[in-house]
Amino acid sequence: MRFFTQRRHFSDLNEQEVLALAISSEEDDARIYRSYAEMLRDEFPDTGKVFDGMAAEEDTHRKALIAMHRKRFGEVIPLIRREHVAGYYARRPVWLLKNLGIDRIREEAAAMERDAERFYLQAAQRSSDAETRKLLGDLAAAEAGHQYSAERLEREHLDDDARESEDQTAKRQFILTWVQPGLAGLMDGSVSTLAPIFAVAFATQDTWTTFLVGLAASVGAGISMGFTEAASDDGRLSGRGSPIKRGFASGIMTTVGGLGHALPYLIPDFWTATITAIIVVFFELWAIAWIQNKYMDTPFFRAAFQVVLGGALVFAAGVLIGSG
Repeated sequence: MRFFTQRRHFSDLNEQEVLALAISSEEDDARIYRSYAEMLRDEFPDTGKVFDGMAAEEDTHRKALIAMHRKRFGEVIPLIRREHVAGYYARRPVWLLKNLGIDRIREEAAAMERDAERFYLQAAQRSSDAETRKLLGDLAAAEAGHQYSAERLEREHLDDDARESEDQTAKRQFILTWVQPGLAGLMDGSVSTLAPIFAVAFATQDTWTTFLVGLAASVGAGISMGFTEAASDDGRLSGRGSPIKRGFASGIMTTVGGLGHALPYLIPDFWTATITAIIVVFFELWAIAWIQNKYMDTPFFRAAFQVVLGGALVFAAGVLIGSG
């Protein structure tokens, strides 16, 4: 016994409805590929051409399916889409992938073709009607052919030099939009909050008060850094990307950097909390050096020396002020 649902089960669809579903799916996929092409055309023109070609392939299959429907069932195609069928594969909205980078879009396109092929194969296996089984098998073969067509189009429009160039552009954009603001925030949160947190710690030797000061300093610095980053550059001329993304990256990482050595002061014992906080600071500073080395091509030991020296000076200032 099935529970009531507004969605149809695939096993309840007749052959005409299966064909109509395939037609609407091809139409939707063509729109998605054209949207990808439009999103990527300015920064990644070669990959944009690949998606234009894939959309054209979907149009070809849609026309063949319509011709089959016209031959078997006439001119009127029932309105049935993938969201009307329970268990049918879903497509992610294009806007969800807009900010996720070129590699993620390529992966999503490959998954689209695999999902469609797998669904049709499974549906064909469950069908007891010979004609329906053949129809679903043909659709599965068409989807498999889409994958080979995508590979062919990629070879045609996206040679090794073009792919390398686009990959470099994507990497540079990722660094400008996420890594640089996040690194600046992490450095600010980790280093600038050292002095007030440890000054309060040594002045009061009260772990709860120190934690509250560290929490306030971290959150306040995060809000300040986030708004400053977002307001300083709209990204249009500099090419640094969305100010909202950069603001979030900077603000969140600033807060995280400060909270790292504020949270140990939730430990009631002063010296246990302080030693734990110092150990956390050590790992924070080395994490900053590692990020600089990995993404900014800064020699690791030079980055470590700069960060550790700066952090040590700020830490010493906080201890001296608090002890005085």
